[in-house]
Amino acid sequence: MASDKKYFGTDGIRDKVGQGLIRPDQILKLGWALGQVLQGADKTERPSVMIGKDTRVSGYLFESALEAGLIAAGVDVLLLGPMPTPAIAYLTETFHASAGIVISASHNPHHDNGIKFFNHAGQKISDEMELAIEQAFDRPMVMVDSEALGRARRVDDAPGRYIEFCKSTYRAPKKLDGLKLVLDCANGATYHIAPNVFRELGAQVVAIGDQPDGININQACGATDLARLQTCVLESKADLGIAFDGDGDRVMMVDDAGQVVDGDELLYVLASYSETEVEGVVGTVMSNLGLEKALTDRGIAFHRAQVGDRYVMRALNDRGWLFGAENSGHVLCLNRIGTGDGIVAALQVLSVVVQMGQTLARLKAGMKKYPQLMENVRLNASSPDLKQRVKDNEALNAAMEQAQQALGSRGRILIRPSGTEPLIRVMVEGDDVEWIEPQLKSLAEVVRTEFS
Repeated sequence: MASDKKYFGTDGIRDKVGQGLIRPDQILKLGWALGQVLQGADKTERPSVMIGKDTRVSGYLFESALEAGLIAAGVDVLLLGPMPTPAIAYLTETFHASAGIVISASHNPHHDNGIKFFNHAGQKISDEMELAIEQAFDRPMVMVDSEALGRARRVDDAPGRYIEFCKSTYRAPKKLDGLKLVLDCANGATYHIAPNVFRELGAQVVAIGDQPDGININQACGATDLARLQTCVLESKADLGIAFDGDGDRVMMVDDAGQVVDGDELLYVLASYSETEVEGVVGTVMSNLGLEKALTDRGIAFHRAQVGDRYVMRALNDRGWLFGAENSGHVLCLNRIGTGDGIVAALQVLSVVVQMGQTLARLKAGMKKYPQLMENVRLNASSPDLKQRVKDNEALNAAMEQAQQALGSRGRILIRPSGTEPLIRVMVEGDDVEWIEPQLKSLAEVVRTEFS
């Protein structure tokens, strides 16, 4: 069903500002389309929608457009201002709103923006609801009568509410007293939230990436660029560093030696040292083979889902499991919150550090990462059927079969189109870099020949 969608990608709707649907006229109608769907779902009372955003300058423009579209559909609007994506999910549920909207392009630069939707329970909306919004969007826009227009108000205490919630998820018997942490807020939505959370739990906090100007979000900082954090951890002699992405749903860490600790390793730590027995966890097709082997050795089942935290979430719900992650830093701790939350996930890892009395470097040492090489083959333009074309391409299938035979059980291959950009990702993983590099180059050349 997901392949039938015209506008929604892997994680909502995203594009460069001024292109595609990311224009004020289209965003206004998108808000109206959501209002139409909500009005059809519940006729008993006026629906309400929470709107939050990250710190990119275009957020103000699209916040106003969404507000207007929703009000024109007869929907009340609650404005949160700059807040992390998981905060909108949490507050949507606690305020009993009909839906939540986040204006963000996550880890992308400022010139991109996007729209993410949550349902009344604070979870990503279903494929069926995305299709319903698209169908409403394609209809002519008709306003409700003047007396039926929605109303808008700002929720001024939203940051404080969310800070207290985050603190409540930390359950170690001792606070963070004595720990020195460096926090990189990516000049994004966590800038005024995360430092307060960790300081109020007792940690000594050095904050970087906490001066957003609307343009510098994710710019040489945050979860997608850890160099500055690594340097700061070493220079300040911190116990560890924590980096969030622009909208706060991802987290990456750096140990006291300045080494990166990614989502795979964080998942290993959480599953291996959980306070309760862990039957299994969910990763993705991109998760390192070393994670799967390390967890299997501990008797913990491992399942690979499609890339995208919504698919990790779906697999967790299907199995009744609590922990899942993408190696890019989307870490799900469903025993604490029903969506990916960078701050909450970091607190759970710190809880393990405190309870075990060990460094993060020591805790992650039980997992040996396999070398994983990737090449992104950029296309001139994307196409809605690219995933099927990749799957059906005979030349590529033959090359993949030949490469996998050469790798045997010592490695694996993954070739997949990006859900957010016009490119095809080629990944080869194995226990020796020099051995897998020729396979990567050969496969990338086939992809370039067949699809560029």
